Amino acid sequence: MSKELIVSPRSERVREELAEAAAWSAYAAELRKVLGAAMEKSGADLLEVGGLLVSEPLPEEHRGLRNGAEVRPLQAIGLAEGMAAGHGPYCQLAAPGRLQIESGWDGAVHLFTTSAFLWRDAVPEPMEVSDPVVAVADADFWARVAQASGRLTLVCERWAYGAHGCRWFRVTPESTAEVARLLRPRSLVCVATEPELNPREELLQDDFTAFVAPLPQGELAHRNYPGGADTLSEVTDDGFPLMLADAALGDWCAVVPDTDGVARGQWESLASGSTRSSST
Repeated sequence: MSKELIVSPRSERVREELAEAAAWSAYAAELRKVLGAAMEKSGADLLEVGGLLVSEPLPEEHRGLRNGAEVRPLQAIGLAEGMAAGHGPYCQLAAPGRLQIESGWDGAVHLFTTSAFLWRDAVPEPMEVSDPVVAVADADFWARVAQASGRLTLVCERWAYGAHGCRWFRVTPESTAEVARLLRPRSLVCVATEPELNPREELLQDDFTAFVAPLPQGELAHRNYPGGADTLSEVTDDGFPLMLADAALGDWCAVVPDTDGVARGQWESLASGSTRSSST
């Protein structure tokens, strides 16, 4: 794709205040028209979700959204409008070879396509990552997890970037297969065996996850702290006395494959130090 259309508010107030501005509704209506026309002209009946970032719990209309999911134009328009408004969830929407939609800054939305009308030459940002996780969460992977799960074993499924883009499980030899079936295609799954969970001051400086105690089997209540926290009491007083540094998850990770067995999710290796786990 080599043509780009940037849709952006004319009003400086709208660019600054986004959905809080009085004139936002007029801009949003025009944005929806442009997006609808672009999808119709490019023949994009379905758009695939990628690079998903979820900083808040998903609203009901987007429940079940994940990387690799295909959405129809109406939902795609709603997602693009939400991104422009600064609400999220954030993602790329693509009909391969025909149309790609990305959010920009100050209420702008970028559309990349092969169609040519009032559009300038450009290329979308590549979705590939520089140091991707190449391991696949296949049958052999889960067999090794089951073997290790006789000891305390935690499994993290990161299905989207952002503070609300992951789930945690405590697995046992009997429950590992069931947890594996619950995970979404294209998720990043990381395993921690016998992790150090005692709260410690040194963990506060970097990304970590806090858990309830004691840890039950199955899905775990947890709270993400992207960027760390100021004090231990800030974490423990909220009822999450166990802490695990995100850096401890880089050694055993894999990508959940699609139903055809191919792992298409693109995730930066945690060992490289890039997790994009921020809440923004």
